[in-house]
Amino acid sequence: MRSSYKGFRALLVHAHPDDETINNGATMALYAALGAEVTLVTCTRGEEGEILTPELSHLSSAENDGLGQHRETELANAMNALGITDYRFLAEGEKTYRDSGMMGTDPNNRPDVFWQADLEEAADYLVKVIEEVKPHILITYDEIGGYGHPDHIQAHRVAMRASEKANWSIQKIYWNTMPKSVLAESMEKMKEIGSDFFGTDNVDDIPFAKDDQFVHALIDGNAYVEQKMDAMKAHHTQIALDGPFFALSNNLGLQVWGNEFYTLVKGEKTEPFDEAGRESDLFAGVIL
Repeated sequence: MRSSYKGFRALLVHAHPDDETINNGATMALYAALGAEVTLVTCTRGEEGEILTPELSHLSSAENDGLGQHRETELANAMNALGITDYRFLAEGEKTYRDSGMMGTDPNNRPDVFWQADLEEAADYLVKVIEEVKPHILITYDEIGGYGHPDHIQAHRVAMRASEKANWSIQKIYWNTMPKSVLAESMEKMKEIGSDFFGTDNVDDIPFAKDDQFVHALIDGNAYVEQKMDAMKAHHTQIALDGPFFALSNNLGLQVWGNEFYTLVKGEKTEPFDEAGRESDLFAGVIL
C-alpha cells in the first residue's frame, strides 16, 4: 500500500449505526490514518434495533422511542475511535428516514421509514453528497443488502442509483462481502468452545456468506483492529460484549475482524494483488 493517501476520497453508505463498524471499521480506520478523506452516510438512526443493554430497554420504540437519538451518540463515539470526522445521516432539511425494522414487521408500513422512501428522492439526497465529496470509491451492500434487511436493500438501491445520477463519476464501487471459507473457519472455532455461530452450524445457511470467487479485494486492517473493537464497543446497545462478535475475537483471534472483504462491481481489478489474486488496496488504479 501507499505510505500516504492524501487526496484520495472514499464514501460509505450504510443503513444503521454499527453497520459501518462491523463491515468496514478496519478499512475506514486504515485509510483515514493514512490521509484519505473518508465520508460515511448512514441512512437511518436504527430506531427499531434490538436493545442488548437491559438498563436502556426503555429506549425501545415500544416505550419512549429514544433509541435513535441514543444511537447517534454511539455512532459519534465509534467514529471517534476510528478517526473519522465526516459522518452524516441521509437527509434533506427536515426530511429524514426512520429505521424500517425487519422484513414483514409492522414498522415496514410506516410512511416515514426508509423502506418506503421514494428511490429517486433519496438518491437525489445522496447525489448532493457525492457532488460535494467527489469520492473516488464507493462502498455499500450487495443487492440483497447482505442478509435481506429492508434498510440494507434500500441503502444498496439508493447508493447505486445515486452513483448513476451524479455528474461526478465514481471510479470504483465495492460491495461488502464475507467469504464462506472464513465463516466456515469461524464456525469450527465456535464449535470448539461449545457455541454455535449466529444460530446455525452450516455455512450455507448464512445469508451473507458468499463463495470465495466473489471476493475481489481483501483489506488487511489488522494494524487498526483495536480501533475497530473500540468502535464496536461504542455501539453497546447493539453488540454484546459476550456475544458472537467478541467470542470470535477471543477464540479465533482479532484477525477475524481485521480482514475485510469486498466485491468489485465497477472499475478494474488492479495490482497489488495478494497470493489469492485479490486486490489489497481499494484505491489501486484510481486516478486523482
